[in-house]
Order: sequence, then structure tokens, then C-alpha cells
Amino acid sequence: MRRKKYSAGMIILSYLLSLFIIVAPIYFYIFRPTPIDFDTKRVEPAWTGIITLWDFPRFDSKKGTNFGWIYEKISIFEKRNPGVYIDFTPLTSDKGNEKIEIAIQNGTLPDILPIGNNNSILTSNLLVPLNSYLAEGEIKSYNPAILKATTFNDKIYALPWMVNTYTLMINLEMFRGRGVEPPKDGKWTYEEFVEKLQQLTFDSRGRNKADHFGFNGAITPGYYNVWGIILSDGAEIFDNKGNYVFNDEKAISGVQKLLDLSNKFNVTPEDFGKKNPNQAWPSFYKDKNIAVFPVGTWGINAVNRLNSKGTGFDYTIASFPTGDIGEPVMMVSDIGAFGIKNQDNDIGKIKMCVEFLKFLGDNQYQAELYRLGAFPVKNNIANIYGNQAEMSKIQENLSFLKVLNPHPLAKEVDEILQNEIILGVLGKKTAEEIIREANIKINDRLRKLN
Repeated sequence: MRRKKYSAGMIILSYLLSLFIIVAPIYFYIFRPTPIDFDTKRVEPAWTGIITLWDFPRFDSKKGTNFGWIYEKISIFEKRNPGVYIDFTPLTSDKGNEKIEIAIQNGTLPDILPIGNNNSILTSNLLVPLNSYLAEGEIKSYNPAILKATTFNDKIYALPWMVNTYTLMINLEMFRGRGVEPPKDGKWTYEEFVEKLQQLTFDSRGRNKADHFGFNGAITPGYYNVWGIILSDGAEIFDNKGNYVFNDEKAISGVQKLLDLSNKFNVTPEDFGKKNPNQAWPSFYKDKNIAVFPVGTWGINAVNRLNSKGTGFDYTIASFPTGDIGEPVMMVSDIGAFGIKNQDNDIGKIKMCVEFLKFLGDNQYQAELYRLGAFPVKNNIANIYGNQAEMSKIQENLSFLKVLNPHPLAKEVDEILQNEIILGVLGKKTAEEIIREANIKINDRLRKLN
């Protein structure tokens, strides 16, 4: 019998078939497909799309522009989250709040908006409560006094990322020229404060009329640069339950302390109470005829820039004078905080907005706030100002920070009180009349609200 011959191709094919029969079961056992469980929930992909954002200008000393810091952070966040784009609209300092108010009325708010000092928006049901998006540890990482400013009825409606405070800037050249010692360690009582201001108010030209003054500042709605004096005896505007309480003896004595600076001790210029912050500030930094001026911490950076050009002056800072409570009151001048517009139909977008707010408050970026002349809102952030003694001192004293409780009528109450106090500074009303008449107006508004 002749032996059957096989071609080389047939032999190779037979070999491969045998190998497949042996190896295939082992392969499919090891790399078997994952069974599909149709009862499990589908994992949604990360949200992508456009987020609209508004914010006010904040000078960035590194970039040399008013919006360099936020543009930089937007760019980093977009790179980390492909498909997410943040459409940023810069606001102006003078018209920004008006733009937000119009957007509230028209229903055209951005996805993320700045809260700033307009804390009445926290009570308007326009913003997403953020508690459920934050772990307990994340909430506790914030300075509680600062987080209080963005919380209403125990619900957090905005996440802060920076804070600025008011402080007293002192023209040391005026102090030295009059032989007046600045307050030791930057602290003084109201009586010591007045005594030094009187020595610093004088006539430099022999015209029998003072042209240098111990104190100047601005009193205008939305600004609390003199309220470190007004609240130094322990007065509050709203208590923790939202009741209006700026109508007691503490309120009267605090207002009296401010009125006395102009009406009794005569340590302020004649236009004290008539100018807004932008109009009053040049008397200190440009005319240099004011010894003590209350200003947001941005003023320190402003004078530092003047000094770098050789047109500034030697200065230091001090706390507001202590009153009956025995501790200085450090009023917040500005809180950088963002809220998220209520949009129940897009939870994915809300979560991405929350991620952006958390990103802005990251400890790494908290340490960069020196670029804005601002301070961290998180606990346990080391001194970010290095050898800048004045700014370092402010950061150390953030425990004295005073934040007003949010209220639906906060803006209206502020306008009433500030305008009444202006009349008192101008000698047209007593402290008792201010408190009494403001109380009538405010309670009338509260009754209408209720």
C-alpha cells in the first residue's frame, strides 16, 4: 500500500489547529469576558460642557493685571478636565454689583457668581446648597468665622477662597514729625487712640486752621472700614437667629465713639463722612496729611508699589482701638466666595462647578494668595507673606475676624445705618437719634418682609 503524502501547508494547518484546541480553553478561562449585570446602575461619564463664571477685579502682583490669577486657575482646571470650558466674564468694581442685580431680575445669572459683601443673595433661594457636596473634613478645613459669612440657616451657599480685612495704616513719618509714639505692638485702647490723634492734628502753615489730621476714612453703604470702632463695645447688627439687634446701649456707645472723632475731638478733616473710599484714600497716600487711615489690605500693596517707585512713605499697621469687649475688632473688607446658580435639571454640571470651587480653595493656591494681597480661608495655612511684617501680622490676627451674619435685608439695613451715621458725623444727629430712627426704619422693613 502506497503511503499518502501530505503537503507542507497541510502539516502546518494541522499543527495550528491542534495548538488552538489545546490553548483556546486555557486562554478563554484566563481572559474570560466580564459578565454583564443588567441590575447595576450605569456609571455616567464625567460632565463636559461650558460653565459661565463672573468675578470682580483683583490685582495680581505676579501677572500685573486685575484678572491674571483667575485666568491662570481657569486654564489649569480646563487642562485637568478635558471637555470642560469656563466662559469667564470680568466685572468692574463700580458696576459689577449692578450687573448682578439686573441678572437676578432677568434670570440671567451665570453658573458661578461672586458673593462678595452682598450676602443677602444667600437667602434668596437662587443658589445651590453645597453641604451635600462637601465631606465633613472639607467643611472643617475652613476658618469657621469666614464660612459663617456664606452660610444661612445652616446651609452653605458659597465656598470662600480668599479674604481681605480692614486694618489701620499709620503714616510713621507724621508720627515721628510730631514726636508721637505709634501704638506698641499695634494695639491701643480707644482713649490712647484719641490722645495720639489729637497730637497728630495740627496747623502746618500758621493759618490758625488745621491742615493735617489724625484720622480720616469713608462712610458709605457696602464698606465697613470704620466699623471696627463702631462694634468695639460688643454691638451686633443681626444675632445668630436673624434678629435685628443694633438698637441697644452697646450700639449707641459704639456709634458715639465714631461721632466723637469729628464732633468732639476734631481729629478729622471737614469732609469726613462726605467722601466714598476712592475719594478719601488720596488724602492718606497722596496728600500725606492723614496720620491714620482704615483701609482694606489692598492699601498695603498700593503703598508698597509707591515705595518701590520712591514716591511713598514709611508706614506700619495697627489694630482698631479696643472698646468694652477688650479685643480689637477686625472687620472683613472682602470675601472672595463663589455660589452656584440653582439648576436642578443638570446635576452633572453642578458637581463640576463644585469641583471648580474646591479646586480654587486648594491649599496650594491658598499659599499663593500673597499675589492678590489677600489671606487664606483655610485653617492651618502657614504664613504666606514671609518677611513682610505687616501682612504677616494681619494673618496672625485673623482670629479677631468679624463677619456679619447673612440676612435677607442685609443690604437695605446697611444702607439705612450707613446713611444715618453719616448724618451723625456731620453733626446733624446724635448717636441716640441715629439708633432710634434707624431702628424704626429697619423694623418697618422687617415687618413687610415677614
